[in-house]
Amino acid sequence: MSSGKEVYRSYDEYGAIAVLDKGNKRYLAFAEGDEQSCQLLSHPFQLQHDYAQAMLLALLFKQPKTITLLGVGGGCLASALHQAIPDLRLQLVELRPKVLEVAYRYFQLPRSERVEVFIEDASEFIESDDREKVDILFSDLYSPEGLDLQQTQHWFIERCSQLISDDGYLVLNCWQMHRGEREMIEALKAYFEDVRGCLTVEGNWVVIAGKKVSHLSAAQTKEAAKRWSNLLDYSLLSCLNRLKPVT
Repeated sequence: MSSGKEVYRSYDEYGAIAVLDKGNKRYLAFAEGDEQSCQLLSHPFQLQHDYAQAMLLALLFKQPKTITLLGVGGGCLASALHQAIPDLRLQLVELRPKVLEVAYRYFQLPRSERVEVFIEDASEFIESDDREKVDILFSDLYSPEGLDLQQTQHWFIERCSQLISDDGYLVLNCWQMHRGEREMIEALKAYFEDVRGCLTVEGNWVVIAGKKVSHLSAAQTKEAAKRWSNLLDYSLLSCLNRLKPVT
């Protein structure tokens, strides 16, 4: 995000952290031309990025009680989930303390007993032996240089699968180019029975990987999308139409 009124800027060992306002939208940026998070100021819990909306397609197949989110950014995804699911317990993992400070101060990341925050590297978090299994694990790991490639690697996918319940889901936010990465796809298919991908308008490729095959019919899935669309305050149907099996 290169234009807009800058309302905050700081630096840490990883680079810049900037907050910019443009019209009714607020952006978190780590570099020039970058958009890590986008929030509609008048509707702060309504997800704006197509890739973030697509990540919540996992809700159609699994009603979660527990979720882990690797990579917080502005916290828009976490805030939307916290708002839409009243009994949800969230684990948020963020490497950069200043990013969390910005999420609380500028993006209304909720301070709640239902939200547990870990300030550490995602790889160290998932490697720990004392983690409880969760229903959905979201991995949205990006830096000023782009996608954190560890989330496309076999060991990462394997370890994430071990932290997910027997009927749970892994959601990865990747780039379109990763559709052709055979190591990643083979790892996904080794640990998940139902692997689908959704291309977004921003050029992201969102992977929705289930431990078990969903037996919902197309009509049932569409009805679930309508229900969740009402709760999330945006339509999931466009994303659902782009969700395809990964072969």
